[in-house]
Formats: sequence, C-alpha cells, structure tokens
Amino acid sequence: MRRVGPFQVSALGFGCMNLSHAYGVPPAPEVAEALLLSAFERGVNFFDTAPLYGFGLNEQLVGRVMKPHRSEIILASKCGISGVNGKRVIDGRPETLKRTCEDSLRNLQTEVIDLYYLHRWDKQVPVEESIGALADLVREGKVRAIGLSEVSAQTLRRAHAVHPIAAVQTEYSLWTRNPEIAVLAACRELGAAFVAFSPLARGFLTAKLRDVSTLEARDIRRAMPRFQPENYAANLRLLDGYQKIAAEAGCTPAQLALAWLLARGENIVPLPGTASIEHFQENLGALEVALSTAILARLDALINQESVVGPRYNEANRAEVDTEEY
Repeated sequence: MRRVGPFQVSALGFGCMNLSHAYGVPPAPEVAEALLLSAFERGVNFFDTAPLYGFGLNEQLVGRVMKPHRSEIILASKCGISGVNGKRVIDGRPETLKRTCEDSLRNLQTEVIDLYYLHRWDKQVPVEESIGALADLVREGKVRAIGLSEVSAQTLRRAHAVHPIAAVQTEYSLWTRNPEIAVLAACRELGAAFVAFSPLARGFLTAKLRDVSTLEARDIRRAMPRFQPENYAANLRLLDGYQKIAAEAGCTPAQLALAWLLARGENIVPLPGTASIEHFQENLGALEVALSTAILARLDALINQESVVGPRYNEANRAEVDTEEY
C-alpha cells in the first residue's frame, strides 16, 4: 500500500483508459467488466478514469461495475478536458469544471469523487482560478482531494498555495524521465504523491511490440514521434540489453519496468493500464520483484532521456502540457 493524499491505495493502481479509448478498438464490455472485477479481487483499490476516455463511456463503465464495491475503492477522475461535439476540448474555466464534475458524479454513480484531477491546465485560465473551483467542490462534499496532471513544479506550487494538492499524475517510466527535472522533488517537498501513467512506455517496455505497422488505425501511438518507424527502430535496439537484465532479475520486461518505478520512491504509484487479464496478472507480479542497486544503475544507464530517440508527444500535444522538458 502507498499513500495518496488522505488515502491508502494499492501500490499499483489501475488506469482504466484502455478499456474505452486511445489504443484502437476497445475490448468488449464483458471483457472490460471482468478485468475491472479481477483487479479489485486481486487487491487493487485505486481506479483512475476521466470524462475524455470514450467521451464519458469509461466513467459509465467504471461506475456501473464498481458501484457495489464503491466503499472499498479509491476512485479518481478528472476535469479540464472533455469531448464537445465529438472533439477533444481543453477548458479550465470554473463553471466548466463544476459542470463536468456533476456529469462525472452521474456517470460514476457516486456522490463523491475521491481524487479529482485537473486533467490539463488550460493556459488561458490562471491555474489559481481552476483550483479555486475544485476547492469549492471539496467544500461542497463532491470531491475529497485534488490532483493535477502534466504540470511543472512551478504550476504545482501555484496550485498548492490555493488548496493542498494530493497527487500529480504525469507520464513516467525509464524512457520518459521529465519528472526527474523538478516535479518529483516538488511533490516530495509538498507531500504530494506522484502517480506515474504509461509506466510501461505505452507497450515499449513490455518488449512485445516489435512492429509499429501493426498498430490499429485509431491507435494514438501512430501520432507519437517515438513510435514513428525510423525512431522506433532505433529504440528497439535498447531492448536486447533490457531483456537480459529482466532475465537476470528473474522477471518479465513489464515487471522490470514497474519494479524500477516502485523502487524510485514510496510516494510513487505506477498506474498501468491494459485490456488483457493476462497482462494485468503479469503486472501484479512486479510487486514481488526486488531489484538490486546494481541492476537499478544498469537500467538507468541503458534507457534514459539521452538514449531514447524522439520526443514523447508531437508538437500539438506538447503545446497542451506544462511539464518540464530536457
């Protein structure tokens, strides 16, 4: 277990996005439902969703399946990005955030959201105004704790001055080290947890994705520079050494990636997502993996911001986030 704000959460959370969004055709509803229940039955109590994922469908799925277990889970959702007329829109105005919260409460079939993130900082709106709206929701009893996603240390501090920030959620893995520039230290300083999304590098660190031409047409990785054929071919060269380290550690490549993150600090909660029960069970095995100081050092030297080819986002998506960059 690890601490996120006032909550005790499972050391590995469950990112629900894959069940409705982003990586091609989502799984059938009965598969998604079985996966959520399997995660819960195996001890996962931290479930993360958002209005953006399937434009409300993911929240509805999570709300329907987890309603009988609501008192036993920590439920996280987000605001600040929504689907409007079929398009993805960033809007951090207080009135929009409060309206989005009402929609989410209905979709999730709950009276309160445990951890409510500002999914993106709308740079047209001072972050203090957006966080002020979320603080109102806390006072009204609709939200228990506030989080931020994809922000810099400076923005985190500005937000924290308005209301305590329980968690920051940002991409973090061996191949995305941006949080190490400043935001990880700021989280430790302020007592915020760090929730690491895409801890398996969107599949790269499973060592199973070898040919990016097989990605489905609607897969968001097709627009990401690191997954462009030339860049990906260069990145694949890192996997031979990586798989050797996994073999030495007695675990799978996916478990190695998660174990590396778990070893980075007690305030870090990896948030893997999957549409496969088999992959989910494999991920849980990372909790049993203990990595030596020597192996951790070898991993750091092998896969890092210098050895990975290509930025994590294209120019349009990079403009939307507020994270520090190397």
